[in-house]
Amino acid sequence: MKKMHVKKGDTVAVISGADKGKKGKVLVVNPTASRVLVEGVNMVTRHVKPRGANEKGGRMEKEGWMYASNVMPICPSCKKATRNGYEILEDGTKQRVCKKCGKKLES
Repeated sequence: MKKMHVKKGDTVAVISGADKGKKGKVLVVNPTASRVLVEGVNMVTRHVKPRGANEKGGRMEKEGWMYASNVMPICPSCKKATRNGYEILEDGTKQRVCKKCGKKLES
């Protein structure tokens, strides 16, 4: 598995592509493909066929996968898109920190 700089639940900013500048919450992370699903970003249209008597068919919009390299996490304290830094705690675990203000990044 590849290391990812974003986690499920992080608020991220899109830094490249057609949706550059948009912000959203990470819904799903796929580390093997280095892709993420971000809420309200990279919307794609799917044509859905009704599968039951109560279901409706038609065009449905949903989020599409995008490369994780196209997003940056937003620091909750300084409200800026930032790179991750890592701090090793006393118990040996790693904590993600903001490179701009030094505060910890929580998801």
